[in-house]
Amino acid sequence: MSAGSPVLHLTGPLLVGDAEAGHSEVRPEAWVVGGRLTYTRPVSPGADMQTVPGWVIPGLVDMHCHVSIGPDGPVDLAAARTYAKAEARAGVLLARDAGSTLNLESLRDLPDGPRLIRSGRFIARHKRYLPGLAVTIEPHELPAEVGRQAARGDGWVKIVADWIDRDLGDAATLTPLWEPHQLREALAVAHAAGARVTAHTFSEEAITPLLDAGIDSIEHGTGMTAEHAARAAAAGVPVVPTLRQVGNFAAFAAQAGSKYPVYAATMTRMHARRYTHVRELFEAGVTLLLGSDGGTSITHAEPVREALEMAQAIPAADVVAGATWRARRFLGAGVLDEGDPADLLVLDADPRLDVSELGRPRAIVRSGMRLA
Repeated sequence: MSAGSPVLHLTGPLLVGDAEAGHSEVRPEAWVVGGRLTYTRPVSPGADMQTVPGWVIPGLVDMHCHVSIGPDGPVDLAAARTYAKAEARAGVLLARDAGSTLNLESLRDLPDGPRLIRSGRFIARHKRYLPGLAVTIEPHELPAEVGRQAARGDGWVKIVADWIDRDLGDAATLTPLWEPHQLREALAVAHAAGARVTAHTFSEEAITPLLDAGIDSIEHGTGMTAEHAARAAAAGVPVVPTLRQVGNFAAFAAQAGSKYPVYAATMTRMHARRYTHVRELFEAGVTLLLGSDGGTSITHAEPVREALEMAQAIPAADVVAGATWRARRFLGAGVLDEGDPADLLVLDADPRLDVSELGRPRAIVRSGMRLA
């Protein structure tokens, strides 16, 4: 793809990091040559060099998406490819698929899709997750299954750490799926294989065992307390708050109705304080990364709607950072450093002042080529 890509002159400014993190925050201009970024003007750029003015940021990162899942459940590979391409057209040029029903290896590096980091299949217990999505196992099988999924993904494994326990009847609520020693053993297996583990969790009870076990990332995290936040911040464990999904909690509570009143009350409470909770995590120093949870109840290719939700709770500049360079550095991906793949957005204005600018890119560039 990059062999035939034009030379681009990005007149900037380029937003590439946080000054307080020891990285260069703003670069004045750059060039794209052979699909890669350089801050040295080409000696002979050629007559086809294109000038691209505007504010430049690294391509958006969706830390929590499911390209193999649509509004009616799992989809085939052709539909997953369509979803992936739609994500790229929305500015998502790097995505961590946080649980898939398909082998997505063929979609990892579509020229007109995001670079895809796979987490393998969700791991859950029997009857303790949405039907048809996860590989379901007995609790003692968790370490071995984590090892299997680590071999099938791109350095990430996704476990379901809690879910409603209907066996409790009227007292049904969110309870952990795994014993602490099972989590410790499972994460040790993943880490020995060079993989990291992220966990779906809504409840308070599941967080301490996850942190004790050395969890690498937390999805949703609605049950995290101040103590949990302090531990996550100190350990460098980011949270992907998926606020649009948490916005559905009121509907989940209504569906539970009088049949599961404890669960309904829990979900109602979490929904009501969702912005306050995310602001508390931020103020505690937790790194917050953008994840849409696209699939099922959340529409694909709408990262800016999640960014706008996050901006209800934390500064716009931190939303942009969590959607771009902070997520990329956490994943080990390029952040528009010298020689990095030219995966970037060009905007009309500084998105740190208004995150809605993320939804109006002047150009979306993937490996040096402008996407339609």
